[in-house]
Amino acid sequence: MLRLVMPEVVTVVVDVVAWGAFHAATGYAAHRLGDERLDREGWWLRARRFEARGTWYRRRLRIHRWKDRLPEAGGLFRGGISKRQLPSYDVAGLELFVQETRRAELTHWWAMACGPLFVLWNPPVAAVLLVAYGVGVNLPFIMIQRYNRFRTQALVERLRSR
Repeated sequence: MLRLVMPEVVTVVVDVVAWGAFHAATGYAAHRLGDERLDREGWWLRARRFEARGTWYRRRLRIHRWKDRLPEAGGLFRGGISKRQLPSYDVAGLELFVQETRRAELTHWWAMACGPLFVLWNPPVAAVLLVAYGVGVNLPFIMIQRYNRFRTQALVERLRSR
């Protein structure tokens, strides 16, 4: 396979800048998604049986103990919504929160999908490590968004049934 060869120091700088650019670009792309695109789960975002509506994350990963320690950048772009707290406690506010968890989850899936691009200019071992870094950095955020979405959707269902 043909690969771009650069001095090691330049390669490291390009790697750091590339990950930053990938995260910023995917975050901005997700920020620009229309609300109608985020009104539904779709195949990629839908709940899987093993997740048991979020209880798997709580029981197996104890996500409730560590999720709030990670950074949150939902309000980074103008008009963005932070997921540190619910916009409001009515059905509309909770549905908006659910929509934002979908947006954030897509952001992290897209950023993680950029990992294989590092094969273009890194030696094989470095490329594998950079892809692993992308998975390791993004996967916890994906899990947090899914866990929060399942919990919030259950709350919306309870409010609607009243």
